[in-house]
Amino acid sequence: MAITRIKGGLSEPELAGLRAAVDAGRKPKVTFTAAAGQIAGRTGQVVRLDDPGASEEWVVVRFGKDELPFAPSDLELPQRKVAVPAKRATAVPAPVPAPRAEKVEQIEPPQWTPAAVEAEPSRPAAKPEPVSSVVPARPAARKSTAKKSAAPELMVTISCHDGQWSVAAHKGAKALVKSVPVRASEALKMVQLLDAPPVQAVVEEIVEAARIDAEHQAERLREELKRVEAALADLRDI
Repeated sequence: MAITRIKGGLSEPELAGLRAAVDAGRKPKVTFTAAAGQIAGRTGQVVRLDDPGASEEWVVVRFGKDELPFAPSDLELPQRKVAVPAKRATAVPAPVPAPRAEKVEQIEPPQWTPAAVEAEPSRPAAKPEPVSSVVPARPAARKSTAKKSAAPELMVTISCHDGQWSVAAHKGAKALVKSVPVRASEALKMVQLLDAPPVQAVVEEIVEAARIDAEHQAERLREELKRVEAALADLRDI
């Protein structure tokens, strides 16, 4: 029974679909949310769905070689990838070569007589204007400023199944202690150290119900013992 939970995760229809898939013999994939800690974004396979009324972590997921229980808020369905068409490359026009200046053959001017009219001065050949091509610079790639969510270094879970209490510990995705049985009184002491009255009330209710059931069972055993002793005494008198 984990103490801290984050809203979100699998919805009721999604959980119903996962249960139907597991009952059909399949192992559907799920993705770990930020509430799962260091394994956020990784995927696993659902192998079993336990009773949601027994514990908040009732969706058993196979991750690597381990099968660990998780809460619905720790999981979500994998998002489908949408194909994005690749951008077409823009052709860059090649630079146009400057026209070559034609070689002009020099002709010696004729000999003019004094009465001749002065020759018109030759005009300088027009220089070809240079042609340049400008290639737009690619924008610099933006640096990702997203920060990874900090995962808890240690998570300790107190669980109760069919009146049996146990404690498990995980460091990220690694299970330090899978399940260690503890007595109900010890579990109650652990919860009383927390400043969480609603959780304490639930634990006390579970312990009280277990105590009443144990008293009834002990009373039945006493009655059964009396009947067996009476039958044994009758057999001894024969």
